[in-house]
Amino acid sequence: MLLKSTTRHVRIFTAVVKNSELIFDPRKLTIDIDPDNEFLWNEESLKKVNEKFSNLVSERDGKNLDDYELRRIGSEIEGLIKLLLQQGLLSYNPECRVMNYSMGLPKTKEVL
Repeated sequence: MLLKSTTRHVRIFTAVVKNSELIFDPRKLTIDIDPDNEFLWNEESLKKVNEKFSNLVSERDGKNLDDYELRRIGSEIEGLIKLLLQQGLLSYNPECRVMNYSMGLPKTKEVL
């Protein structure tokens, strides 16, 4: 049975992607980062998120990947996304269909 964990900016599935479709695989996890395109991503920030995801999955090698563990991974990735935003390595996408500043208001020189 396909397990998934969904946070605001991260979706994790016990599946692999083949021909643009999710195929259940109990030994593999796939991450969908920022499915609503709320942020503008660069290679460095995507690399950091993917490395963190790989490390979190490796730490759980041999453990049962249940709903709880998937939610923990998703929450830790959410925390990293917020940190990247605060550090200025990630920014909100002004073309996003809904601007709700889910990770906090953007930092500007006037606010700092």
